[in-house]
Amino acid sequence: MTLTAASHDLSQAIQTIDHELSRRSLALDPAGYFIIYIDREQNLICAKYYSNNINEQGLATDPDTGKPIPAKGKVDRQAIQLFTGRSAKELCVKIFEQTQPCPVTLFDHAAYLGREAQRAELALLQQQEYIQD
Repeated sequence: MTLTAASHDLSQAIQTIDHELSRRSLALDPAGYFIIYIDREQNLICAKYYSNNINEQGLATDPDTGKPIPAKGKVDRQAIQLFTGRSAKELCVKIFEQTQPCPVTLFDHAAYLGREAQRAELALLQQQEYIQD
């Protein structure tokens, strides 16, 4: 097997693993959630932070209305804070080290944000589309 074929096989295996893991059930962070996107004009990775409450069913709800926040589609809410960084590391330092209290309370949420920031950075550098997982 050539190096290119082995690399392709490994890439497909990783994509399969990631796809399956993306389908697992997660506990939502009671501190809130982030919408991550790229600002190509300014070459920035951006993360809008929104607060939420978690109801008895484990659903994120709008603190003002008490209504569940849909997981897909456009949601008309004001972000509490906008974080930006020129790299994934800069963005994560601003979120996790320079903001008190930290807007993330669960380790798995922190790990997810780090992974998404890395994906956004790679998409920014390679001029590719970025869609948050």
